[in-house]
Amino acid sequence: MGQYDEVCLEYFLANQSQLLDETVARNLEEAEEFLEDCMAVVCKNIKEVRAYFQDEGVDIAQMSNEELEDASEVFSLPDGRFLVVEV
Repeated sequence: MGQYDEVCLEYFLANQSQLLDETVARNLEEAEEFLEDCMAVVCKNIKEVRAYFQDEGVDIAQMSNEELEDASEVFSLPDGRFLVVEV
């Protein structure tokens, strides 16, 4: 596996409809390819998610951490990390 571990891939595969109207991955390999193509980022906490968006120039200053966690491109992984997928 590449930079995305099984937790990331399985969670994205199961929850991709949170971000996308259509299925883009039907298995772990396709999920990994899609995340690599999107240059998805794994963050260890919400502070890193906030820093990522700020680095990308996204105006999130008015958003609370809860609102940030609820953003469609932010996936809250079961182990406490976050997967950020921008399409």
